Amino acid sequence: MISDKSRFDQAIAKFDAANAQDPNKEVFDGKEYPKELLYAQRMSAMQQRFAPDASEALQLAVRAQHICRWKIPRDTYPMDKAGYMQWRTFLYKYHGETAGEIMREVGYDEEIISKVKSLLRKEKLKLNPETQALEDIIDLTFLQHYLEAFVTKYSHYEEEKLLDILRKTWKKMSEQGHEAALKLDYTPEMLAVVKKALGVA
Repeated sequence: MISDKSRFDQAIAKFDAANAQDPNKEVFDGKEYPKELLYAQRMSAMQQRFAPDASEALQLAVRAQHICRWKIPRDTYPMDKAGYMQWRTFLYKYHGETAGEIMREVGYDEEIISKVKSLLRKEKLKLNPETQALEDIIDLTFLQHYLEAFVTKYSHYEEEKLLDILRKTWKKMSEQGHEAALKLDYTPEMLAVVKKALGVA
């Protein structure tokens, strides 16, 4: 339940205005969008499908998942596994701080701001149902909208390495997330990739 619809709408609008500044573009259905704005809208759409009764904090975290991510490029950290983990850890905090500043501007109190920050830091994954729901929504959005581009980008990988990445994503999801993932609208080629990764006939 949304405690104050006007305040919630203002926060979402400000999140979207921030993401609309993304210089990176993505074309979808013949229209060009700022990349992170389109991602945020896709995340909210997936949340409505997967968790329509999500709390206010979860809905805000979903929309702010990648807020202003382009400002912290991957290559600002070492291009190895350790550097990648440092980058991801910093992003979790950065997205939370950025979302928190906007929420404060429109009148949210520190209690709900702290909840959103905790969700964006992915705290207590597998233990906190809302953190798990956010992870499921992230993974479902990836599978629905970004899997094909991912497979194309990393087509130079050995097949087993690519499949292992998908299996690691699968392990982060809940059983409910697994069920939803198998019902997504894949192309025949992507459905084959998913089934091969999971060993599903």
